[in-house]
Amino acid sequence: MVTLPASVVRRYPRFSLYNSPYPEHDAGCAVDFYPETPDDDAPSPVAGEVVETRTVRCPPKPYAADYDHLVVVDTGTHYARVLHVDPSVDAGDEVAVGDSLGTMVRSGFFAPWVDNHVHLGFRERDANPVRASGSLSLSLDVPVEPVTWDGTGEVVETGETYVVLDAPDHPSSGIFAALATDDGLPLDGGLVHYSGGGVLGAGADAGDSVSLLGTPVGDVCDDRRTVAWRDVAVSANGTRCTGLSLFASRDSLGTKVVCPDHDFAVGDALRVRLDPTENPVHLG
Repeated sequence: MVTLPASVVRRYPRFSLYNSPYPEHDAGCAVDFYPETPDDDAPSPVAGEVVETRTVRCPPKPYAADYDHLVVVDTGTHYARVLHVDPSVDAGDEVAVGDSLGTMVRSGFFAPWVDNHVHLGFRERDANPVRASGSLSLSLDVPVEPVTWDGTGEVVETGETYVVLDAPDHPSSGIFAALATDDGLPLDGGLVHYSGGGVLGAGADAGDSVSLLGTPVGDVCDDRRTVAWRDVAVSANGTRCTGLSLFASRDSLGTKVVCPDHDFAVGDALRVRLDPTENPVHLG
């Protein structure tokens, strides 16, 4: 397992290990960092020598770029793979943590409700750094405080495919927090539209049932942190939704409800429900 130190993680206001359809995220083998930087600048989460950059065509999406990019950095102990950054660096360049790697791109591999971010995973130095699978398990050396939520909130932001609620509140600026399960574990992932999620930090045992808002939503896997989602329907004020987009955040929290073609508006009061279903929404 590769561990990222707190000095790196705290440079970014938000992260997720599981909220993605990429295979690397299925077992917490990659992290998405969401910088807040001018002009979508992408600060590097690693230090080392750039050994390769590569450009690939994206699935065509009207809201996204036609091409995505890979930057491979030799950290001295591992190969770091960085995605979704149009590189301003070339093979042979040395980078330090925080240096610009280029500009974040709105990739065609993203769902429309996903914000621009820097994807990071690691490989052994004798492994193929380009292939999509094979990244090492990843740990982030920061505590994440669980925050309880009763399923209600007021809409403070809307997009074509999502709304953001003002609840739950962030407990204290400067520390990472995430929505808590009913048992008080920080929860991460696309619930339940992606194949699985995870609990952040210690406290789960293999086989444990994970519940949210009084409904069992998944089961903890053998690694004691990955969660296999159960078949659950997410709704808001009776309207069927795609799911909840969960993450850890340093300064603000709230809840992102993924709901394409919604008619909610800023100021609306919503109540989110989770119910067992035979017809779940699974996107990847």
